[in-house]
Amino acid sequence: MNRRELLRDVGVAAAAASPLLAASAGQAQAARVSVLIAYHSVTGNTEKMAQGVAEGARGVPGTNVVLKRVGEVAADDLLSSDAVIVGSPVYFGNMSGEVKTFLDNWLLKFDFFRDFKMQNKVGGAFATGGSISNGKEITMMAILEAMLINKMIVTSAGGSFGFGASATTGPDSPGIDEKELTAARELGKRVAEVAAASKRGLAQAQ
Repeated sequence: MNRRELLRDVGVAAAAASPLLAASAGQAQAARVSVLIAYHSVTGNTEKMAQGVAEGARGVPGTNVVLKRVGEVAADDLLSSDAVIVGSPVYFGNMSGEVKTFLDNWLLKFDFFRDFKMQNKVGGAFATGGSISNGKEITMMAILEAMLINKMIVTSAGGSFGFGASATTGPDSPGIDEKELTAARELGKRVAEVAAASKRGLAQAQ
């Protein structure tokens, strides 16, 4: 085989391989997801749970995690995310005012609701409260309801039953224990996995 024939054959092989390499690169890119974890915390308990959620999400290969307080979240943070996990302390049986304002701003400040710009993003919730029955489930459900209204795909808890991850932080159980942190990690992991599966499915459907 002379030099000209060799170069011709190499060129043919490269041309044949290019679509396969492009498809492989596209699949790898589609598998990467961004998870935004937005929370409000005064005592540090909800922040610690948020860090656990972030740790769980980072454990899923190809996941980028953005961890911010609700007041720091910009429109671009939400739009560029594939999943949003929101955490709140329980105040008088429901989410904090700061978290409610954050969710309301999807309509009032960011104007996402009109065109359903959060549609098909994956959502999850977590909460902390002073006692077992002071409203943690109501708080998580209220967060998930806001997501559903915005046509998001909501997920439940990770390794346990429930609407999300929660922690009891009152006098009888101060702080965040390892079991509660494990629940937070499992929630982050589950949301990241569902977001990756959803993104792959949407990419294949196009």
